[in-house]
Amino acid sequence: MIVCLGQLTKTDGTFLVSRDRTDNFQWEDLKGKTFLGQRKGGMPQMVGEYVLKENGVDPHRDVEMVQNIDFGNIPSAFASGTGDYVQLFEPQATLFEQEGIGHIVDSFGTQSGDVPYTVYMAKQSYLDDHEDVIKRFTRAIYRAQQWVEQTDPATIAKTIEAYFDDTPLEVIEQVVERYQDQGSYASSPVLEEEGWYHLQKMMAEAGELPEEITYNTLVNRDIAEQIMEE
Repeated sequence: MIVCLGQLTKTDGTFLVSRDRTDNFQWEDLKGKTFLGQRKGGMPQMVGEYVLKENGVDPHRDVEMVQNIDFGNIPSAFASGTGDYVQLFEPQATLFEQEGIGHIVDSFGTQSGDVPYTVYMAKQSYLDDHEDVIKRFTRAIYRAQQWVEQTDPATIAKTIEAYFDDTPLEVIEQVVERYQDQGSYASSPVLEEEGWYHLQKMMAEAGELPEEITYNTLVNRDIAEQIMEE
């Protein structure tokens, strides 16, 4: 059995990008438009459909949902003229805005609320045999989370700059600040029960959840809590 041991982020990381600039965006603006979504069954797509529904837009009737484009080619497809709206991760969303290709009009992360978006998992058998490894790993994650929470965007951007070769430092800083402001980075590795069931609600509405799984069945929060009490 696979168990969830801790979370790294707690919101979706995508943004809604419009081809046209708008000063007063409303989600109903998507009705009748072409929307470049994500892979069916994937987290971005499930969150995207949930947010659309929450804002009165049926993702399968009110918009022309395009899902036949490979994940890595979605930005280039939008840049080449396909679609009126697109769901993009950073730093691509900010880069498109700076280049005048599109305009960020809303955040799927803030619209959807907290969900265990990035989670670390392990086999129960591995946890039983290597609890010391899991504890060291979780301790490192928690220290990193505390550092990100307490550190300014400019310092974080400079620290991670080497991992974004083609992205200007000022863009990385802007992205970090945006994610900090909307609470995307979890401040602790504990995967909370509320977020667990919120995620399952999204999965069920997307038709991707055969049955509900109780929190205690697949989530182990003991190690994360032990680390935080050290």
